[in-house]
Amino acid sequence: MNIFEEQVDLSNQRIQKSPIKLPVYDVDGNKKHLCEVFNFEEMLEDYSIDLEIRNYSENTIKTYQSIIKNLIRYLKDEENLYDDRRFLASFKKYIRDLKRDKNVTQNYIYLNTVVSKKFLEFNHIHFLDEIKNPKRTKALPKSLNEKEVKDLINCVTWNENDTELQKKTKIRDKVILSLLYSTGLRISELVKLIIRDIDFDERTIRVRGKGDKDRIVLFDEKTKDLIKEYLLIRESETDYLFTNRLDNKLTPRYVQLMIKKYAKKAGITKKVTPHVLRHSFATHLLKNGVDIRVIQQLLGHSSLSTTQIYTSVDMGTMKNIYDNARQ
Repeated sequence: MNIFEEQVDLSNQRIQKSPIKLPVYDVDGNKKHLCEVFNFEEMLEDYSIDLEIRNYSENTIKTYQSIIKNLIRYLKDEENLYDDRRFLASFKKYIRDLKRDKNVTQNYIYLNTVVSKKFLEFNHIHFLDEIKNPKRTKALPKSLNEKEVKDLINCVTWNENDTELQKKTKIRDKVILSLLYSTGLRISELVKLIIRDIDFDERTIRVRGKGDKDRIVLFDEKTKDLIKEYLLIRESETDYLFTNRLDNKLTPRYVQLMIKKYAKKAGITKKVTPHVLRHSFATHLLKNGVDIRVIQQLLGHSSLSTTQIYTSVDMGTMKNIYDNARQ
């Protein structure tokens, strides 16, 4: 059953979609709960498919799904939820309860608000249009210094006592660490890399990033040699560059745990993640004089302001740049 009716605005020839008149009554004349009027679970399935088509990462989609499912569960327990006004009031109460009972961060509140609004708007439901997105904190991402990155990559070693599988795994892991740092790839992009998209002569890789946008990333000579060494011993029937022993594409979770393991082995006390390596890549380029617009292009950012957040530099570097400029 189509719960929306299309209306034509003859003044400007625009098609507008508006919800059916609320409240909706059942056969006995009782007001129906909005969770009965709207099939939110089915809407979430459609929304998830749309996110996949738009090339959102698996982790992002899972996060969005979790947020929306939690909201749906909350709404189902709300009494007298039969019109847009009561929906708005329930959502405000939901956000208040998150702050009070869950003791979550301001960024989590921001994410819940934005995701909930986008989900409803996707389904042409505009109950939350008057809700303003809350402020979010912009904590600067952490990064490793050059020595820590070198220690992390170099701690991955193999010897003659390793089995063939152990050697292959270690070489693959070292390629992953080196590639993440030399390219600034997102973890979702790394696990989807296809061998044929690598150009060894140019030392470039064609990457499909957010929003199905293609970009070219660069890698250095050491990484080039590592990838070639890895491809010589790699045994796989798939086109994916990185696979596990069952010949399946690696998961982001595996890469995260792998990096954590080697960071511990390298004696790095900081939390090290794929995102930290991406930020380290950008920070080190900036510190070595690379134009921020070049970094923006390599990272695949649509907004320069996003790149500026990623590429914060330490105060010592800032002072050196400032002093040199003032001489």
